[in-house]
Amino acid sequence: MTITVNGLDALRKLAGSDLGVSDWIEVTQRHIDTFADATGDHQWIHVDVERAAEGPFGATIAHGYLTLSLFIPLFSDLLEVGGVTTKVNYGLNKVRFPSPVRAGSRIRLAARLASVEDVKGGVQITVDGTIEIESGAKPAVVLQAVLRFM
Repeated sequence: MTITVNGLDALRKLAGSDLGVSDWIEVTQRHIDTFADATGDHQWIHVDVERAAEGPFGATIAHGYLTLSLFIPLFSDLLEVGGVTTKVNYGLNKVRFPSPVRAGSRIRLAARLASVEDVKGGVQITVDGTIEIESGAKPAVVLQAVLRFM
């Protein structure tokens, strides 16, 4: 369920709040192949279905950075900020990839709005996030993202 706020004051009031979990999305082989084409990373563990089936994970796996890049659409499922003119992905304080995402797996984001700080022209938020794999023992990604709203 998306939390919707209007304006920076309403966003400030959410500091420290659990934002819940996003909907599940499937990471398909097509996503993986497209990401490989975009980045030039065609390592067999990602794109060679037959070879990867015999490899250490039993299937092709998503690039870690592909899974990380899905943070933005997953986060958008959790929080919508209206009444602002600019939304900027400012960076990451921390990121780890504890478990690979096999092609065809479903992932979702669990997130907490760790902090909201004033910056020139707006606010900077820090989000503690975990990208979970459906039926997975470990998360795919643990991250701390920094975004700005103006």
